[in-house]
Amino acid sequence: MPHVTMPSPSTPLFVNDGLLNPQQVGGLRASYPNEPLEDLKQRYQDEGYLFLKSVLPREDVLKAREAYFKLLEPSGVLAPGTAPVHGIFDGRNDKLDFPGIGAGSTDANGRPRGGLFVDLAMQAHTEPWYKEFCQNPSLISFIAKFTGWGDKTLSLRRTLLRNNTPGNKAIGVHYDQIFLRHGDDTSVTAWVPMGDISLDGGGLIYLENGHALGREIEDGFYVRAREAGLSEDEAKNAFNKNMMSGGLLADGPKGFAEAYGKRWLVTEFEAGDAVLHTPYTIHASTINKNASNVIRLGTDLRFVDSSKPYDVRWTNDYMFGDGV
Repeated sequence: MPHVTMPSPSTPLFVNDGLLNPQQVGGLRASYPNEPLEDLKQRYQDEGYLFLKSVLPREDVLKAREAYFKLLEPSGVLAPGTAPVHGIFDGRNDKLDFPGIGAGSTDANGRPRGGLFVDLAMQAHTEPWYKEFCQNPSLISFIAKFTGWGDKTLSLRRTLLRNNTPGNKAIGVHYDQIFLRHGDDTSVTAWVPMGDISLDGGGLIYLENGHALGREIEDGFYVRAREAGLSEDEAKNAFNKNMMSGGLLADGPKGFAEAYGKRWLVTEFEAGDAVLHTPYTIHASTINKNASNVIRLGTDLRFVDSSKPYDVRWTNDYMFGDGV
């Protein structure tokens, strides 16, 4: 049966703008793939997300995790003598030299600093083992059934394979339609943790009822832009220009939660889990404070109904400066 995993009040949860207060934190509700489909659909509609336990084979996830860290091992990111699958950060390193994609500081060309580490992290997006992982039949078959799209279910080629090394900057507040606005707002994102993630290990956090707020923010700006005489394309571009750098609503989840009087929903994740969320579901991540220096790894997979208009910019592999 679905349940809410309540975080321990003794676990401090840090975000980009400080420590979340206990009253700002709630538990993410867990669901299971074998529950009645109509119940899962209603929960997704009501809450804006579906936290699925064990929807992928655990061994498939750990196999991909091991391949990723074997690829990145020459960068010196891993602690000597540790197995790549464990992804243990070498704490002797300067954390700023090992930034996560989309969260770290950038150089004059807009590339994250990090040299070989970043080059290998980008290369991972086109590795055969990763391409195979992104097409995992267990996840795709569930989404095809859950959405009713069937054989029209398309897994978009552009994905974001992100690491989060301990102590580094986390992902700020956003919703996905910001980046997929050149298509219908019917896409489904599957955030897949590639390994176990402790409560303080830098996992994703979801704003309570954030899907309703995200749609409200989107609709409110769009209406005002059209009333000002902007065309549809001009309205989209104007909206993007009003976002923070990188398409964020805010850099700090703490202040964002305070401004809207909402809680962030959090949980631990296990290899094999996935969170499905709507294009308007507001989410962010915590700073990785794992005591064992475990690197958080996860990927954002997007799915669309191929019979409807979708953002074709997402049909190419992710690369720096691709304009999305």
